[in-house]
Amino acid sequence: MRIPVRAVETAKERLGQTVAVLAILGGTAALAMPAAHVGYTAAKKAEAQRIDLRDTIFPAAEATRIVWQGLDVDGDGQADFANPTGQEPRGHDAYGQGAFGARRDGGSRRHEGVDFVADAGQAVVAPISGYVTKIGYAYAGDADLKFVEITNPALRYAARVFYVEPAVEVGDAVAVGRPIGEVYSLQDKYPGGMTDHVHLEILDKGRRIAATEVLVAREQRVADVHMAD
Repeated sequence: MRIPVRAVETAKERLGQTVAVLAILGGTAALAMPAAHVGYTAAKKAEAQRIDLRDTIFPAAEATRIVWQGLDVDGDGQADFANPTGQEPRGHDAYGQGAFGARRDGGSRRHEGVDFVADAGQAVVAPISGYVTKIGYAYAGDADLKFVEITNPALRYAARVFYVEPAVEVGDAVAVGRPIGEVYSLQDKYPGGMTDHVHLEILDKGRRIAATEVLVAREQRVADVHMAD
């Protein structure tokens, strides 16, 4: 049986068209694959950049604490004063304020020291170096609440730390910043809202001055803390 020449040519044309279409589709797929890869890479790069930018948008927070720097009055490069509790001055409470010169007894007298917040039972350190020259009672007839007096003849400063259970005796030599006793709670003496504290008096050549003149608060960085995602 003879197949018409035209039919054979038509079949060849269709085969050629099919091959051409497959070649085009194959080429299109080949071109699409690099584009898809580029798109994936760009997306990953953008994600990495977004992560890197997070620390720029949300920078690391610096944790700080307040420290008390004692003045160096003799010029030897060492602090001559120390905060007896390491805490801040007493703010306003049910019994008043702890600042130097604050009103007392309806204004009839002024506060002669600075009250530094304390936790009952915590260690109290010597605010100056010197000798223990007196241990006395803060209030007549109250044997629980005592004070320790330290005198430094060379610098001509003295300090009295009230509401302390002493761990030293008269005549002892003490170094600034070293323990001299423990904080005594004031809750029995002043119920209903007084903040536990120690009362610190500083005398400069016999004249009372604010302890905050020789103890300066400043911020100190303690760590870098990143914000949560």
